[in-house]
Amino acid sequence: MLGMSANSVSYNDQGSSVESGVDAAQENSNIQASISGGAAAFSLFSADYKKNEDLKEMLESNKESLKLEAMKRVVGLIANGKNASELFPAVVKNVASKNIELKKLVYVYLVRYAEEQQDLALLSISTFQRALKDPNQLIRASALRVLSSIRVPIIVPIMMLAIKEAATDLSPYVRKTAAHAIQKLYSLDPDQKEHLIEVIEKLLKDKSTLVAGSVVMAFEEVCPDRIDLIHKNYRKLCNLLVDVEEWGQVVIIHMLTRYARTQFISPWREDAIFDENSEKTFYDSEEERRVDQSKPYIMDPDHRLLLRNTKPLLQSRNTAVVMAVCQLYWHLAPKHEISIITKSLVRLLRSHREVQYVVLQNIATMSIQRKGMFEPFMKSFYVRSTDATHIKTLKLEILTNLANEANISTILREFQTYVKSQDKAFAAATIQAIGRCATNISEVTDTCLNGLVLLLSNRDETVVAESVVVIKKLLQTQPSQHSDIIKHMAKLFDNITVPMARASILWLMGEYCEHVPKIAPDVLRKMAKSFTSEEDIVKLQTVNLAAKLYLTNSKQTKLLTQYILNLGKYDQNYDIRDRTRFIRQLIVPNEKSGALSKYARRILMAPKPAPVLQSAFKDRDRYQLGTLSHTLNSQATGYLELSDWPAAAPDQSVRNVEVVEPVKESGAPSLGKSKAGKSKEKFYSDEEEEEEEEDEESNSEDSSSSSSEESESGSESEENSEVSNKSSSSQSEKSSSESDSDKKKKTQKNKKIQQQKPDSKNRKQKNGNAGKSESRSESESGSGSSSSESSSDSGSESGSELESDSDSGTDQKKNTKSKPVQSKPVVKVEKKEVSLLDLDDFAPTPVTTPKSSILSPSLLSDLQGLSISPTSALQASSPVFVPETSYELLHRMTGKGLSGQYRFTRQPCIYDSSMVSLQLTLSNSSEQPLENIHISQKSSCAQNIHCFNAVERLEPQASVTVSIGVNFNDSTQAANFQLCTKEDEFSVSIQPAVGELLLPVSMSEADFTREQGKLLGMNESSATITMSPENISSQSVSRKVVSVANLGVISSTQENIHRFAGKTVSSSSLVLVSVTLKDPDAQITVNTEKSVMGSMLLRQLKTALGNSAT
Repeated sequence: MLGMSANSVSYNDQGSSVESGVDAAQENSNIQASISGGAAAFSLFSADYKKNEDLKEMLESNKESLKLEAMKRVVGLIANGKNASELFPAVVKNVASKNIELKKLVYVYLVRYAEEQQDLALLSISTFQRALKDPNQLIRASALRVLSSIRVPIIVPIMMLAIKEAATDLSPYVRKTAAHAIQKLYSLDPDQKEHLIEVIEKLLKDKSTLVAGSVVMAFEEVCPDRIDLIHKNYRKLCNLLVDVEEWGQVVIIHMLTRYARTQFISPWREDAIFDENSEKTFYDSEEERRVDQSKPYIMDPDHRLLLRNTKPLLQSRNTAVVMAVCQLYWHLAPKHEISIITKSLVRLLRSHREVQYVVLQNIATMSIQRKGMFEPFMKSFYVRSTDATHIKTLKLEILTNLANEANISTILREFQTYVKSQDKAFAAATIQAIGRCATNISEVTDTCLNGLVLLLSNRDETVVAESVVVIKKLLQTQPSQHSDIIKHMAKLFDNITVPMARASILWLMGEYCEHVPKIAPDVLRKMAKSFTSEEDIVKLQTVNLAAKLYLTNSKQTKLLTQYILNLGKYDQNYDIRDRTRFIRQLIVPNEKSGALSKYARRILMAPKPAPVLQSAFKDRDRYQLGTLSHTLNSQATGYLELSDWPAAAPDQSVRNVEVVEPVKESGAPSLGKSKAGKSKEKFYSDEEEEEEEEDEESNSEDSSSSSSEESESGSESEENSEVSNKSSSSQSEKSSSESDSDKKKKTQKNKKIQQQKPDSKNRKQKNGNAGKSESRSESESGSGSSSSESSSDSGSESGSELESDSDSGTDQKKNTKSKPVQSKPVVKVEKKEVSLLDLDDFAPTPVTTPKSSILSPSLLSDLQGLSISPTSALQASSPVFVPETSYELLHRMTGKGLSGQYRFTRQPCIYDSSMVSLQLTLSNSSEQPLENIHISQKSSCAQNIHCFNAVERLEPQASVTVSIGVNFNDSTQAANFQLCTKEDEFSVSIQPAVGELLLPVSMSEADFTREQGKLLGMNESSATITMSPENISSQSVSRKVVSVANLGVISSTQENIHRFAGKTVSSSSLVLVSVTLKDPDAQITVNTEKSVMGSMLLRQLKTALGNSAT
């Protein structure tokens, strides 16, 4: 206790004194100005101390409600960036609380401050260890997360033990947390590597999609070189990939890229043979294999499996996933298949500029080697005026790479426009690009040269200077034909002031002085006059010019050369002094000079090779695409090099994992035999049963029962197909082999069950119910293993099951499908094994849901309680009514001719799901055009605003419509920002009505009633109003309500009750409105967690519906 109190006092002293003092001064307005400085300081800090003391008292009270309220305030402080570390002793006392909600908040706090307050956190180690055994999976995971955040070497053995236990936990969420903890422990103590590799090896065998991404990340961090750990899990990871979370998909794809480069032969060989069905060679007989040996190369089926399973991810909404798949295809796919990534990469160019930058860098690298990939989409790389400079430069790079004889005229027309850009850096880069095109395509060299010469008369010095530099490089290719250009540049020499351009002209004069014998001496004369005022680079080229003219035309330039060499001898720059001494000894022979002066002409006038203008991205392909190293063009920390293709194919049998199947057979040998017998019996009566099945389907009385039996037979046939495939050695074959057998076996099973119809009537009804409610019950039945431990905790049951539900992924869905027909637990385990390894098998076998008419009322009532998540049945719907009303944003008088109006579109925002979508109409009522209309980035606004792209120019009497997104944070507080033009800034604000902060949702009447029952008490607001009889029609009520608020209409079986549902845009909180008509009154009820919004919405609805009575 002494240590804890001392620690808290020290943190009080060390806390941000100035900041806390200002806060306290604002709160304690009764402090008088006459108080002395010392007394004022004491009162300020004592007030701050009392404020924290209040939280401490609440945390140390005996009431759970006070503790919970205090923890909410503390976590709120952390979320706002405040320092709450001084409350650590009071918070850590509540770590053993039995209240689940309180314990969750305490763990959130501890994860944040455990590393700072290590000594105090160590006192609670025993509590965390006990929490690792908690029935609630969230508590177990949080305890492990806190434990791994205490970075003290002394507890490494405890962390190691906790990670090993969590790795075998029944909950996939806890196992995922264990994978995250592995990386923390490894960074704390690298000596634990061998023990951690054992845990990683165990977790790699995990069947849950939730765990896959996290454990692969741990693998990449701890032991990326242990490729042998991936062998047995390769096919499983390929098949699970489509269902893994997006973050995990990126990690797995990058790891599999490295794996494939070490395990498969290069598909880029000229003698390669490609066949989409080449997997069959994996199972061919010996004779067929001998024949195939004559073929030089056939793609490995596992290589094809990876390419096939990653291809659908090109349509992912996550740009990182798309980029990862593109780099995988670039590094692994045959050259004729790489082009399928082109459209996906071009699609990403519609994203934010940060995404564009990375994607364009990768496209620039690709376009050097494979121009044909992106040539059809050349227009996508045209520069827009709203692009940032770095985006423009990258697009310019790509257009230059794509240039060829066919499209060069189009590209040069684009470049002519870019040269006139106001962006000087971009205009200079365009001139460089024109030079590259002239070098690469000889047909347009003269055209480009003439165009660049015209640019020499441009008013902009930057353009002229860059043109001179590029012309100099181009003239080196064929100088004898372009003496006129050199003369023209000499005439412009006096007007050019950029040092690099002047130096380039001087170099040209000296290098080709024989082509301009009259002009070169005159240029040297001018340079002799201004030598002392020139830049160093110009002085160096002047010395060079003097030396070359001395050797070629010494009569005219001898005295000038001596004068310039004397000036250079005493120059302030030592480089110029050294160059002058060297040149003098080289070109002026005397008794001291050696034999070198004899070769002066050969040294100075030697022919120089023409410079090669290359892309800056030419050598970037040495780094893996999509990596930080590729973006920086420098090897980043942690970069793993992509290995070369192996010369000989490694043994592909190391990826065979079917050896473990007999373990399942031993658990139920009789079951396997009986199933095999059934399969044979069906096989021999195949044709007969198919004919009878057609008759059966034509019978309308049995249509509903046959559909329910089909779902049962589908799952059984999948089990049969698993038994028949046990001898197969590759998981990649199952999807193709089972799809055909499933269809036949369904037909056979339907007929067989039809014959046994009297005996199985009850089971069919239950099966029908399971098919009907599959979408609701799959999460509950699938999370049996992970949520069952928390059944004793009624307080957190729904939250625990919800998280477990979403975590369990595809494997739980597959379990749900097989559950209605399984009577033995052994079969359940066996079915789970197949569904996890083979995700594609279920695609061709949809479950037909029976009509609700065959369900008894009691079963229907049971089904209503199957939904675990309150939002599981919610679906966003389109708005019922979109108002055309516009509100004034800026008056034309205030805006000096610029006026603006805004309206709410009531559509989901395309920029961010938590933003409200608005449409702005900007008009220019002045007589002058307005330029660069935009929203200031410096706008001091509490709301997050997605700005529109700047309007470059708005002509007089013209209008433009743009879209913006505003995150109002579920508040009617106005969003204030600055609307700017090139000369002015105007402060404007957007005031939202509470009804515009909602999005409509659709749900059933039963779901509405159930959700309404959860939002009672303080979450409910109601009022009674009087309405006239003529306005009580359902159409009138619905029209009034949806005009006030963006709600969806819920169909109702009761004529006098009208129901409406929506959700808040920012937090997705449910908002339920019901209007009950009781002639002549109407009761309006609003249910929502956002009580302030609920009361405001009720007030507006009363006004709207009350107006109808008048």
